[in-house]
Amino acid sequence: MAIAFLLSHPSVKIDAITVANGLAHVDAGARNLQRLLELAGRPNVPVFAGRAAPLRGNAEFPAEWRHISDDLPGVTLPQSSRPPETKRAADYLSEHLKTQRVRILALGPLTNLAEALQREPSIAKNIDEIVIMGGALGVPGNLGDGGVFKTGNKTAEWNIFVDPLAARIVFRSGIPIRLIPLDATNKVPIGLPFLQEFQAKVHSQLGRFVSQVLESDRESIQGNYFYAWDPLAAVALLHPNVVQFRKLHIDIRQDATEAGRTLQTPGSPNAEVALDADPAAFKTTFLQAFAGN
Repeated sequence: MAIAFLLSHPSVKIDAITVANGLAHVDAGARNLQRLLELAGRPNVPVFAGRAAPLRGNAEFPAEWRHISDDLPGVTLPQSSRPPETKRAADYLSEHLKTQRVRILALGPLTNLAEALQREPSIAKNIDEIVIMGGALGVPGNLGDGGVFKTGNKTAEWNIFVDPLAARIVFRSGIPIRLIPLDATNKVPIGLPFLQEFQAKVHSQLGRFVSQVLESDRESIQGNYFYAWDPLAAVALLHPNVVQFRKLHIDIRQDATEAGRTLQTPGSPNAEVALDADPAAFKTTFLQAFAGN
């Protein structure tokens, strides 16, 4: 949904999409994104799959969630006319960012970028900003959502938990960071009225795709535990005023009991952290993006 939001803006130039080992497995996620790009009329945007494991450890999203993300039941997408890229994500990033200045929207674990930074630390200077959906500061983590994953870790958020080392590398890289944690996304619930209004007002191809994605999660939406996680980060990339930022120094815990915890620690700020959000502004901006034909 977040990527569809960006694709709905013709003025947004997308150099490439790299796929981390997140909700979807990397190769399945890459195929789905190529099909989404086909739907959007942007088949020439390359998609690069990353490594199939975190930099350290073996954490991953629950298998049943991954199965749904791989297969996208209830969602209709055309076949891609472009063959998969053979180059891996970190290879692409470490080469592309030597010469190109970019802004990055990070919607999953930070593995690909961290791997590229390990190879070529100098590429950090060519990243003007990275907007990251991840973390939780003043609110509980979400590892226990849905009761699928059993853990005593009550502080971490999934994207950071899967690869805490990658997150620490990025947060210590000097790249300007805007973090959209659960503190902000919890303020933007996606309830049944949102779904019904979206389906009533939006009829573009990309809008129908988003409607299908939302409909496939109707149970979570009706249960009032579905939030605008990645979509809020995408909207904040283009419209930072939908969230309220505070400059903080953030570190990422690595020890097993709190792996992936995003913690405010003493030091000069290394991130602007969204601790609040405007749900009405988000809804207006998100719906308007898909209002065209």
